[in-house]
Amino acid sequence: MQKNILITGAAKRIGAACARLLHAQGHNIFIHYRHSKTEAENLCAELNAIRTDSTRCYAANLLNMAELKQLANEAEHAWNGIDVLINNASSFYPTDVLNTSEAQWDELLGSNLKAPFFLTTALADSLAARKGCIVNIIDIHAERGLKNYAVYCIAKAGLAMLTKTLAKEFGDQIRVNGVAPGAILWHEQGQSEQQQAEILQRIALNRQGKPEDIAKAVAFLINDADYMTGQILTVDGGRTLFY
Repeated sequence: MQKNILITGAAKRIGAACARLLHAQGHNIFIHYRHSKTEAENLCAELNAIRTDSTRCYAANLLNMAELKQLANEAEHAWNGIDVLINNASSFYPTDVLNTSEAQWDELLGSNLKAPFFLTTALADSLAARKGCIVNIIDIHAERGLKNYAVYCIAKAGLAMLTKTLAKEFGDQIRVNGVAPGAILWHEQGQSEQQQAEILQRIALNRQGKPEDIAKAVAFLINDADYMTGQILTVDGGRTLFY
């Protein structure tokens, strides 16, 4: 059954992989982006060339409540309702605990926790009416904190708890699950070869994952997990076995 799917932060990386896989499965994709206009428009054109009017894109700053609500409105009206919300958009950067600014706190908590919460509430009626679902992209560091990234980890831990509490709140009206990626893509800020090697040594499958690995888990939760809610799938190649 064709579904209408909103993916935040879908212009590149994991979000784009989800968009391509879910589109290939026959779903309509509403691509949200903030700064990545070129990537979003190119992806939208790529998917629409495969199937006409199957993809749309829209720019919004999710830290701005007016823009967030407008995004929800545009997504709802694109194809007369939203079946799936994938909260993927995320800010990620290190913060020195003793020198973290309020602006850094607000941005990291805002993009990783506040925005998913309020986007969910904005789309709740549409999702419930269509017996839809939500998939939150979390992080293995929501449970196992990453040094120098305290605020980011706090935000993702909040998103993990949001996944579980919303599953209780919505019951059989909206399924709510999450995916916690491990080492899928090296951070855009860059890591040394030594740091990358140290991470790979702590992965049971002895290799880095791919964005498509996350997309497959997301697709499973959407298409084949009718009796799952409040669950978080860890997709990390066994990395958490060695913490």
